[in-house]
Amino acid sequence: MGSTEQHGPHLPLDTDTRIATAVARDAAARLAAQLPDAAHWLVAPAIAYGDSGEHQSFAGTISIGTQALTTLLVEYGRSATCWAQRLVFVNGHGGNVTALRQAVTRLRSEGRNVGWCPCAANDADAHAGHTETSVLLHLSPADVRTDRLRAGNGAPLPELLPSMRRGGVAAVSEAGVLGDPTTATAAEGERILAEMVDGCVRRIVHWAPGADGMLT
Repeated sequence: MGSTEQHGPHLPLDTDTRIATAVARDAAARLAAQLPDAAHWLVAPAIAYGDSGEHQSFAGTISIGTQALTTLLVEYGRSATCWAQRLVFVNGHGGNVTALRQAVTRLRSEGRNVGWCPCAANDADAHAGHTETSVLLHLSPADVRTDRLRAGNGAPLPELLPSMRRGGVAAVSEAGVLGDPTTATAAEGERILAEMVDGCVRRIVHWAPGADGMLT
């Protein structure tokens, strides 16, 4: 799961989708070596539109909102679990979390073996900064406009949320960047991606969905 939204002046609109897809594919490859039923793990095409209302002020953003995304995920899960024993949503966009929690909780209440996991890394900045830019320099270096890198708002996300709830990302960053992409490197991106994959694999192997459906 990803999104289609502005990621500063330097990253592609499908940045979140690219990262989630890479994490899912690498995790599936790792699971193939760890779990007895690994040969049956399938990475489906990404859900490339999400809940991105906080980025709507920036051209290029397409947001389908929480309600529509929740409905999509519920129907997706109902269909997939007709034949899949387990379903994992690998999420690359923080704005999707509310819909994920609602949808996966509902699917699990229907007796379906569904969970979700984030593409998480320690000390990650929020949006189009060091973290995402580094990963894209590793995955898709030709698609990163290094001539347009500029530092954005580096304040901790909890400090920015009140303003963002009122006016979106544009209220705290004119360029749509939260963090500093000027420090990004491909080597750092490779390390961050590996950390994301490690976390996802650990959650799936453990398979212990919390109250909100997130694998712990």
